Amino acid sequence: SRSAMDHQPKFFENLSGAGKAIAVLTSGGDAQGMNAAVRAVVRMGIYVNAKVYFIYEGYQGMVDGGDNIVEVSWESVSSILQVGGTVIGSARCKSFRTREGRLQAAFNLVQRGITNLCVIGGDGSLTGANLFREEWSGLLEELAQKGKIDAEAVKKYAYLNIVGMVGSIDNDFCGTDMTIGTDSALHRIIEVVDAIMTTAQSHQRTFVLEVMGRHCGYLALVSALACGADWVFIPEYPPEEGWEDTMCVKLSENRARKKRLNIIIVAEGAIDCHNKPITSEKVKDLVVQRLGFDTRVTILGHVQRGGTPSAFDRILASRMGVEAVLALLEATPDTPACVVSLSGNQAVRLPLMECVQMTQEVQKAMDEGRFLEAVRLRGRSFENNLNTYKLLSHKRPDAELPKTNFNVAVLNVGAPAAGMNAAVRAAVRVGMTEGHKIFAVIDGFEGFAKGKIKEISWGDVGGWTGQGGSILGTKRTLPAKYLEKIAEQMRTNNINALMVIGGFEAYLGLLELSAAREKYDEFCVPMVMVPATVSNNVPGSDFSIGADTALNTITDTCDRIKQSASGTKRRVFIIETMGGYCGYLANMGALAAGADAAYIFEEQFDIRELQANVEHLTEKMKTSIQRGLVLRNENCNENYTTDFIYQLYSEEGKGVFDCRKNVLGHMQQGGAPSPFDRNFGTKISAKAMQWISKKLKETYRKGKVFANTDDSVCLLGMRRRNLVFQPVAELKSETDFVHRIPKEQWWLKLRPLMKILAKYKTSYDVSDSGQLEHVAMLPKEAETGAI
Repeated sequence: SRSAMDHQPKFFENLSGAGKAIAVLTSGGDAQGMNAAVRAVVRMGIYVNAKVYFIYEGYQGMVDGGDNIVEVSWESVSSILQVGGTVIGSARCKSFRTREGRLQAAFNLVQRGITNLCVIGGDGSLTGANLFREEWSGLLEELAQKGKIDAEAVKKYAYLNIVGMVGSIDNDFCGTDMTIGTDSALHRIIEVVDAIMTTAQSHQRTFVLEVMGRHCGYLALVSALACGADWVFIPEYPPEEGWEDTMCVKLSENRARKKRLNIIIVAEGAIDCHNKPITSEKVKDLVVQRLGFDTRVTILGHVQRGGTPSAFDRILASRMGVEAVLALLEATPDTPACVVSLSGNQAVRLPLMECVQMTQEVQKAMDEGRFLEAVRLRGRSFENNLNTYKLLSHKRPDAELPKTNFNVAVLNVGAPAAGMNAAVRAAVRVGMTEGHKIFAVIDGFEGFAKGKIKEISWGDVGGWTGQGGSILGTKRTLPAKYLEKIAEQMRTNNINALMVIGGFEAYLGLLELSAAREKYDEFCVPMVMVPATVSNNVPGSDFSIGADTALNTITDTCDRIKQSASGTKRRVFIIETMGGYCGYLANMGALAAGADAAYIFEEQFDIRELQANVEHLTEKMKTSIQRGLVLRNENCNENYTTDFIYQLYSEEGKGVFDCRKNVLGHMQQGGAPSPFDRNFGTKISAKAMQWISKKLKETYRKGKVFANTDDSVCLLGMRRRNLVFQPVAELKSETDFVHRIPKEQWWLKLRPLMKILAKYKTSYDVSDSGQLEHVAMLPKEAETGAI
């Protein structure tokens, strides 16, 4: 539907904001990452020569005017990226709900020539903004009649443009996969659950945890999925009649299976099927009365809103802030007020009122007891989470399970990555539910050759989601030199399918095994790979399990390092990150930590570039921001090593700034998996196992499995908005095998964004953005990459 004109690339730097004034406000409940969004709006606005204003204290500040509305500079938003909440304040505002209040607000904006508003808040705040926009011309006419503004102003400021960003920890806004703050809130919840699990285990206790979410069960559901909770209560999906018995039976069964603790998660808005509240106290009393278990309640409360934003939220908010400024620059009187959001891994614009209406539909469905409809309206990501949770948390009695007589082997290959264990757990449990026997291979292909393989059961993988590293053990060894022995093990154990969870070696391994099919019939079975590596360098997938955890480690460390510099003035830090030849961690880490530069292999640099960076930092030291942060990927250049760059900066910066260097090393591979990696690992692995079942049925002939086509060896990856199975043979052409990276990488498009936010002039291709879409109710089949 696009015209030929649209094929010309659109560049950010060609858009001009000259003569425009943009105001940014945060409203409603605060959320971590709001500051990152504010920072991006301010810097992008200034970059295109617009004037940018803060409105302090939300709509209240807009009504009160005065020094609540101030013009800001580039430095105004320095050092706020790592701060939770909102630095410009947010207040509940009664007066903005009255026409009088909105009249006063309009007057305050017109006085400063502001006709572009960027609102960061929940659905209430955005609905208010839309009403304000609809009334705008009427408000100006009234102001003119009262003699407060002249007719000239009415003409000049005739239209108000509004762009919204959803900042809400509940993730309760339809049309957007993730709202700003949701991922950080999950981080807080998971930190608490991990801590509680150790004490619960010691005393064989049951814990009832209450998490936020008055009308939306997203936080409860995803945290239950991420920690393998025994039971979860959410408003959208009330338990069936007689749930009290079912739950107690389940808890006592778990105890009988030697599980020393139970975790029950309750959303604060949880209800039963008669719309009566289910409180955490009620759940506790029930467990104590019926089972006599030692039970404790923990209410997380406002902890969930606090703390520093996660790497995901910082990057999400920065991307959205840029998109918001673009949308404002391109807005016309005819375009509806829009929200910028993320769908899968793609920034999109959606009409604000469509999103609000859909969000209200969910509430209506819940009020009227149409719960299945409510879950469907919440969107594919929510529904997907719910189905996966149901699949993994309750073991059906053996008598009810189908028996396929297929044996599936699961192994880890490559370097350890956080989230691998969550993926193994999901594979084992989904495989068992589908009726297969699951075999775990210890120590990758090498262990496979040595016969380190054993059947693994449902209970064996309990509590695995929160464990870092690889419990099965993993090796970088490729299968080529052990083909004979691996084939023999597959024959002995009668293995009918392979699931490999790992990094670039896993991909190479599958290529080798499929090449060996001519010689060995044993390898003529369905094989699937799930990408898991901190480097995120596997072709065919935007994300790999473990990269988010590593990114958070890098971001946290950079925050601490920046803080250490605030005591000593004028210091530049050079930090080396992992990733092999792939610059993902260095580049995204730089975006999340607010770095000044990131050196990566994918974008060649020379001595002139290094010189320019030194000059840039010298200029920066003259401002109020007297510290610098430079990230360097470990293999970005064989001669410009971390030491070389450190020495160059030290010499060139003499008298202006001093330097320190830091090699982050293996801490990037360790640690407990982040909520994203647990959830992504669980869901992508469950999907891979379902694919195996489908392929086994298709390739089972005359009493044996025989698969030797390309499409029976696949990699499951996330591409833009979808999870897709791609034959590894087809991915060969997309791979740079020498440097072990994909030839094209989506995140390179975000590279200019990091540079602009660090005040470099650069070219930024934004051809992808700008198409206003509609909030679609997707058909069941459109199972996508919404995490």
